Amino acid sequence: MTWQEFIHMGGYGAYVWSAYGLTAVVLIWNLVAPLRRRREVLARLRRWYDQEAGR
Repeated sequence: MTWQEFIHMGGYGAYVWSAYGLTAVVLIWNLVAPLRRRREVLARLRRWYDQEAGR
């Protein structure tokens, strides 16, 4: 089996590789989105705390 045959996957390469790509995007988003949300929540809590503390 050559690399070209492996990439082509018997004519189904476009479907297989697009599925792998979409899966990778979803997995990366599942890592990034909560981290971004956490940062936003912490910033909001800091602002609220500073207001309550009179800073």
